[in-house]
Amino acid sequence: DYELCEEWGHLYPVPREDLINLHREHLLHLLERGDMEKSLQLLQRIEDPGICLAISEQSLDQHPNLAASHFLADYLTAHFYANLTTARRNEIQALYIGSKVLLTLPELSRVNYFHLSSRPLLMLEQLLMNMKVDWVAVAVQTLHQLLAGQEIGFTVEDIDHLLSKYAEKALNFPFTLKEKRS
Repeated sequence: DYELCEEWGHLYPVPREDLINLHREHLLHLLERGDMEKSLQLLQRIEDPGICLAISEQSLDQHPNLAASHFLADYLTAHFYANLTTARRNEIQALYIGSKVLLTLPELSRVNYFHLSSRPLLMLEQLLMNMKVDWVAVAVQTLHQLLAGQEIGFTVEDIDHLLSKYAEKALNFPFTLKEKRS
């Protein structure tokens, strides 16, 4: 049905907003099915870069599943980096990095942290509070690799500060030891 509508769009004048809605729904449908190749082909068929940008951004704002969010954040960064405001660029890159970190977690646990995918530092802090030290180690290693040369609102130093803060809390004893009296 989407492809038939797309053909109609080539034959008859369709309002810009209707065209964006059609392509957005088609893209989200393909992404939900996990068909990244057809999703990419759909985006490449759209001749107007403004429409393509609007479709990609609106699709990302719909908060699709993890793989779809990762795909869209990567696509927007790769193709429309210069067209995005600094704040939006940082938001999309944070989502890309957060989704990459989520993909390092065990599959069954990803759902518990998905709501933090656009806030990687908060996700890291949540993992620390939940005592998932092994997961934190992998997440920190991934973050260090991804942050090299990136500017997304936080740095490697911010990660190190967070880790230091929780390491200090782990060594803080809330009680005093009683001396034995003879």
